[in-house]
Amino acid sequence: MAEVITTYLEMRSRPSLTFTRPHRSGMLLRLEEPDPRFYRYLHATVGDGWGWPGLDTRSDAELIERLADPAVEVFVLFIGGVPAGFFELDRRAVGEVELARFGLAPEFIGRGLGKMLLASAVETAWDHEPDRVWVRSSSREHPRGLLTYQWAGFEPYEERREEGD
Repeated sequence: MAEVITTYLEMRSRPSLTFTRPHRSGMLLRLEEPDPRFYRYLHATVGDGWGWPGLDTRSDAELIERLADPAVEVFVLFIGGVPAGFFELDRRAVGEVELARFGLAPEFIGRGLGKMLLASAVETAWDHEPDRVWVRSSSREHPRGLLTYQWAGFEPYEERREEGD
């Protein structure tokens, strides 16, 4: 078994981020209608390669309830009409926004979209004027993930080590 390191990061003020917009065929849209099949597709496409826990234990009704909560927002990045990645913001805890999910589909990694998508997530989170925005990053995820979060202004505040598969 390999050790899994989970780093918790936060920011306490809105950063000033410089990033480029996606190619003219790109579009970032908020998921307005809770569709569990589409959400499962996004989650699996982006997260399966990085060891994200599956959604097998959640029923469609549970996912619809979560996605219909106005304090949970899912934004999908489309490039050329294809879902390229997404982020999910969870504002259910008073005074904070968790960047609960963030990532790109494998075929879109390495195209310079990660920083743009993260900057969009951070800006959207701060639009709600929280006391803090936070995220967790695992050593199972993309090797540049932790550095990209730090580029955006997140600062580590806790680290946990566990035995993993």
